[in-house]
Amino acid sequence: MHGDRLIFKFKGVDTMSDAERLAGADVLIPMEARAEIAEGEYYQSDLVGCQVFDGVRLLGIVDGWQESGGPLLVEVKTPQGKELLIPFAKAIFTKIDMQQRRIEVALPDGLLDLN
Repeated sequence: MHGDRLIFKFKGVDTMSDAERLAGADVLIPMEARAEIAEGEYYQSDLVGCQVFDGVRLLGIVDGWQESGGPLLVEVKTPQGKELLIPFAKAIFTKIDMQQRRIEVALPDGLLDLN
């Protein structure tokens, strides 16, 4: 760790110039090698494919994530094929049931109008 950042050292990448060509690349870790996480925390990849409900109404399926400088945005693909962006905040994501692959949200007023 360097402050709050994780620093990787890759075999054969020994200089800053070598490392610069990897900038922006993704680091993939096999599922079985992932670190244990605390109760109530989730890997983003585990939530992809979960159904998202606002009460009894199906909003769609988690399709991905966007980083915008604020809270992470969850990309939800609606049954009509549109994209809905929902901030990943505890006040909004009220229940996540990994066994049922179901997420319940309490959308703030006007959020659907923004999408």
